[in-house]
Amino acid sequence: MLLKEMIEDLSTLGCECKDEDKAKKLYESGQMEDLIKCLKKCRCTLVDEMHESQRKVDKIDLIIRSAEKEAVKNIGG
Repeated sequence: MLLKEMIEDLSTLGCECKDEDKAKKLYESGQMEDLIKCLKKCRCTLVDEMHESQRKVDKIDLIIRSAEKEAVKNIGG
């Protein structure tokens, strides 16, 4: 897949449309260093979102474990 095609597909990867548009313009104008910075910024945003999702999953897991402990207490006692 060509770099241009991959850039045109950024929004399907979760990058914002404005970032995709900016990346396209940077690529088309040959500003590769700025393009790389833009792509790294998109990546950081996605990683931050992933970490936030993981925190939510961890909280759900805690609730599940608490509910399981309480269920065992209610059955046993």
